[in-house]
Order: sequence, then C-alpha cells, then structure tokens
Amino acid sequence: MQTSITNTPTRYGWATILLHWLIGVLFIGQFALGFIMVRLTSQRTAFELIQLHKSLGFLLLGLITLRIAWRIGNATPPLPASVGALERRTAPLAHLALYAFQIALPLSGWALVSVSTLEIPTMPFDLFVMPNLPLAESDAAESFWAAAHWYLAYVGIALVALHVAAALRHHFVLRDSVLTRMITPSSGGE
Repeated sequence: MQTSITNTPTRYGWATILLHWLIGVLFIGQFALGFIMVRLTSQRTAFELIQLHKSLGFLLLGLITLRIAWRIGNATPPLPASVGALERRTAPLAHLALYAFQIALPLSGWALVSVSTLEIPTMPFDLFVMPNLPLAESDAAESFWAAAHWYLAYVGIALVALHVAAALRHHFVLRDSVLTRMITPSSGGE
C-alpha cells in the first residue's frame, strides 16, 4: 500500500501530518524556550537563546503560512459521523483560533524586536539580517509588544492544551479515527 502526500476523503496525507506535528513540537518548544530564556542569570546564554527563539519564531511563521496554504489547497477529511452537531460547529472555530494565534504570536515577537530601543539585529540561524517591521522604536511600544507576546503565548498554549485534550478524548473516550488519521497517512488508493 502506497501512502499519499495529499489528503484523501478519509485521512490526511504525509504533507499535512508532517506540518502538523512539526509545528506542534516547535510551538511547544518555543513556549518552553521563551519561559527559560527570560529567567536565566547568564546574559550570554540568555542572548544566545533569544536569538534561537527568534530564529525558530520566523521558521514557525513560515511553516504555519505553508500549513494554511496547504490546508486551503487540500480537502480536509470530514469528522466521523459519531461527532455531535455542537462539536462540528466548534471544531473549525478552534482550528481557526489555533491558526490565528500561530500567526499572531511570531508577528508580535517580530514587532517586539522591531520597536526595541536596543536595536539588536535579528539573524535567523545566522544566515541573514531580518529587517524590522516599520514600527517606531520606543520603550512604551516595547512594553506593549512584550506584554502582547507574553499574553498571546499563554493563550496559544491554552489552545494547544485544549486541542490535545480534544484529540485524546476522541481517541480514548469516543474511540473514533480523529487522532489516528493525523498519525497514519492516507494511501493513494483511498
């Protein structure tokens, strides 16, 4: 049985599965990295972790943009027939909220470094200098974007936790295919 890179009417393909799990792991890793880097006493280590955090943030922004484009261009398998009407209405809203936060979070981080009066260049993976967004530098703007980035991170992690809980509910309580179809790719013949 050959697996498919694209989605089928019943399962997700390799591209969707790989993007889903890669983004999920990076998003959770970014939260942990952000939590650790601001609590370090070593300025050198903190600086290096901040640069890594910014690099991974830009990578996530690119991956989530690709994920959204891929989702628009590929049919999404419908929920199993056993899923109730309320969940059918709320699941797309939950996914939309996840996508929105996954876009807003790195953009708020980019805004934060763009308005910083420290003027430290952002060099994703030491490959090139990422230009700042056209925003005015100020301490007040930096405080605003730091708070926005912090709140978005915590709301984002709450959404991820809700997403994981829903997937586990489907797998262990409802015993349907919602989780397994995001683990096992479709076959070309489905």
